[in-house]
Amino acid sequence: MIIVAPAGDIEKFYTAVDAGGDEVYMGLQGFGARKSAKNFTVTEYCASIDYAHERGSRVLLTLNTIMMDNEIPALYLTLKKLYEEGLDAIIVQDLGMFKFIRDNFPKIEIHGSTQMTVSNHVEANYLKELGFKRVVLSRELSFEDIKKIRENTDIELEVFVSGSLCVSYSGKCYMSSFIGSRSGNRGMCAQPCRKNYVSSENEKGYLISPNDQLMGAKEITLLKEIGVDSIKIEGRMKDSNYVYELTNYYRELITGIDRESRIEELFNRGYSKGYFYNDATQIINKNYSSNLGQKVGDFSGKEVLLCEELRFGDGIIFVSKTFEKLGGMYINRLEIKEGRSIEKTPVRQKNEVILMKDAPVGSRYLYRTYSKDTIDSISNEKKIVEKNIEITCEFKGQIGEFPTLTFSYINLYGDLIEESIVGEKLVEEASKKALEPEEILNKISELGETTFALNKEKSKVTLDGSVFIPISIIKNMKRDCAEELIEKILDGYKRKVETEMIFLEEEENSSELDSQKEILLSAIVKTNEQEVKVRELGISKVYYSGVSIVKEGNIGKVKNSGNLAYSFLDLVKNPNENLTTHWTLNITNKYAMDILAKNSKIETVMLSPELSFERIKNIGETKLKKGLLIYSKAKIMHIEAGILADKTLLNNDMGDRFVVERNELGNTEIYLTKALDITDRMKEIRELNVDEAVLEFRDESLVEIENIIKGIQEKKDPEKENAGYNYWKGVF
Repeated sequence: MIIVAPAGDIEKFYTAVDAGGDEVYMGLQGFGARKSAKNFTVTEYCASIDYAHERGSRVLLTLNTIMMDNEIPALYLTLKKLYEEGLDAIIVQDLGMFKFIRDNFPKIEIHGSTQMTVSNHVEANYLKELGFKRVVLSRELSFEDIKKIRENTDIELEVFVSGSLCVSYSGKCYMSSFIGSRSGNRGMCAQPCRKNYVSSENEKGYLISPNDQLMGAKEITLLKEIGVDSIKIEGRMKDSNYVYELTNYYRELITGIDRESRIEELFNRGYSKGYFYNDATQIINKNYSSNLGQKVGDFSGKEVLLCEELRFGDGIIFVSKTFEKLGGMYINRLEIKEGRSIEKTPVRQKNEVILMKDAPVGSRYLYRTYSKDTIDSISNEKKIVEKNIEITCEFKGQIGEFPTLTFSYINLYGDLIEESIVGEKLVEEASKKALEPEEILNKISELGETTFALNKEKSKVTLDGSVFIPISIIKNMKRDCAEELIEKILDGYKRKVETEMIFLEEEENSSELDSQKEILLSAIVKTNEQEVKVRELGISKVYYSGVSIVKEGNIGKVKNSGNLAYSFLDLVKNPNENLTTHWTLNITNKYAMDILAKNSKIETVMLSPELSFERIKNIGETKLKKGLLIYSKAKIMHIEAGILADKTLLNNDMGDRFVVERNELGNTEIYLTKALDITDRMKEIRELNVDEAVLEFRDESLVEIENIIKGIQEKKDPEKENAGYNYWKGVF
């Protein structure tokens, strides 16, 4: 099992590698699902690839966002440079990005991001058939789900084991996009889940803000036993101490060293095991959503009963009973209950009572946001930790011949790389003390200025009896051989692109004017009564809404949604012909549509409502028909846990309002109350070269449905200026 560690900048990258990261995932400036991270320039990226390979680690590029048509080919020159430098793999969300990489850079691994919402073995196998090497599973899966997936697929599986959780399934959250045009699918999420909400039952707090995830020795052992290939640490936005601690922690757990994590002393807004044990009761932290640090005591007046050790230099904050931060300070004096000054005794122990005379009124809890002891300890560890790669050697010393030294290394892909050096002086017969093999091996193993570590047990020294070789000769051979080997190792990862950029084959333009194109009006309904009504009003193409995400343990438990496909599972298992893919598949470019066109069952693709009208028009002609969502109280979150009551209304501080529903599996789904509605823009829609305009109904009454459809048929003038959401300007 390997560790996949995060790096948001060059300092964190060095930390991730040296702390034991087998792979490091990192983004380019301007791309990926953590655009707010500093990320890397191309020059930094190339240097990082070499640094990692010199130490036996791999580098994974994150391009795990939905892409626009003009962005995909614009990445070619950058990808070409990284590909030729030896980039190991690319993590993607977008099927179009996958197609472009596969066509142009066929020798590189492509991994499916957790943003692809792979939740069962059918979807994992679907991506394998397309050409993916690994999938990062949805974080909502239980151990039993993961185990069953492992039993039914041989694609590499990666599982998140720590870090920030998205409350919604990754890739299926649109709240930030619809209320602020900052798309989580574009790496620009404004994290509205971390805000305060009030429910219609008058419940207040951070009602949809999850605890962070932290798996320990038991969970890692279970994952290792069932054959999970890699575990992933979230944290590109965290500091280097956070990256070091978790990477080192999981390295030790994997190698059998069981210890407590210090992560709660570095960043803490509450931790849980996530969904690992299929228990959602600890998912949400309604009290606070930001980093409060580690709780160290409870107030009673000005007295604090410590529940953790406290020492000089620690940073603390005072917290009210409603978890409001009331202020903070660094500890430079400690007083016990009797009132004696203890300035010369820098530590107070757990269960002692101390006085905090300057605590603000209303202080209820004492939290530590800076642990001097922990930070000092990690800082010292970071100075001495270093990752090396293991090599073996063979040394031969035959009297009357030049000595030879061969270093051997098996790289990350199983290739044997060897380098040999011949000494500059003939081996002589010893006149006094002869060299011993162990002495030579010890000298060769002194590789401190390199990234190598010699495995003495697997190394060999062959001498022709009693020989003499100057130690300086052996040192020179060792130095030169190490330098040559590292060059050969790096060269072994480099590749050449043999052809020019392969473009997507353009479809012939239709001879029919866009404005004259006949658009089919269709509807998605939830009830039989809604279906009867829309058919009465002249709509012949009717879909039934369904469950968009099905975990491994729920396969076969949901009703078939007819010829509407919500997921990769539907694309494989739905027996119907002439399928239409739902807009939550996040299709935003013609490259992705070209991939879907290989599936003979698909007839129409509903485009993502995160596209602007301009981008939709620029997609042009495609092999498949294009559908456009023109009305919907859209589902903007799909939450595995049943965390809110059915029909609850949620209100945030900005005046946004949402409704909660439970689906047939008990999942929480959050919907807009203010519908996306561009039904009065049919003239503009006809100019977009789409084939189908889709009305998505959920809780609308039959009268409301009739008014909406008749409004289209009567060709009303534009009125709803603000109901187009992202269609006017697109998303960031």
